[in-house]
Amino acid sequence: MSAGVSPTYALEHLLSAGGSKLVAGVDEVGRGAWAGPVAVCAVVTDLSEPPAGLTDSKLLAPARRAAVSEEVTAWAAGVGYGEASHGEIDALGMTEALRRAAGRALAALPVRPDVVVLDGKHDYLGAPWAVRCEIKGDLSCVSVAAASVVAKVRRDGYMASIGFEEYGFAANAGYPSPVHRRALEELGPTPHHRLSWSYLDDLPRWRHLKKHRDPLAGEGQLGLFS
Repeated sequence: MSAGVSPTYALEHLLSAGGSKLVAGVDEVGRGAWAGPVAVCAVVTDLSEPPAGLTDSKLLAPARRAAVSEEVTAWAAGVGYGEASHGEIDALGMTEALRRAAGRALAALPVRPDVVVLDGKHDYLGAPWAVRCEIKGDLSCVSVAAASVVAKVRRDGYMASIGFEEYGFAANAGYPSPVHRRALEELGPTPHHRLSWSYLDDLPRWRHLKKHRDPLAGEGQLGLFS
């Protein structure tokens, strides 16, 4: 499933040549889910050969992704992981939740990076960090690809551990799916659901539970039948 896509150290070398000796690749997972936290991972490498098959986490089969995550954790010079809860997302909006999760991930690193490479085009981190946004960084940049794999494996593992089998969290990790939709219609949201999300607009029985959503809450709030 990796389709032969192999990230390189081209961006890390470019940033190092510009004076940024320690580069952290950062990626998030869970932005578009209906339930659970948003999670961010930060990875610093020593520019050594990465684990074989490392690529964007979405291109790896689950078993291979789990194996690569273990290899990244053993190989990387530093791995930091942080989350922002569904409650924080409801109260603060997605942009601030991402900023907090990323800050927690970076604080968990054993070293402070000189520059942070964020996957995508939006800087949700900001000062005091020096940030470089890289579209499709999880495909092109080794440290970001490594962060994408660890973030997804850890968050998926958490979502599988919380139960609520009727909602299919072990398979869908809180994202929209037919099983998830049916359970919401029949049983309503769990204590892990984001209650500011627009899926509640499509649930007449449970619409009264919706919380006011921060207008800056960000992307990924899909309706139930979209």
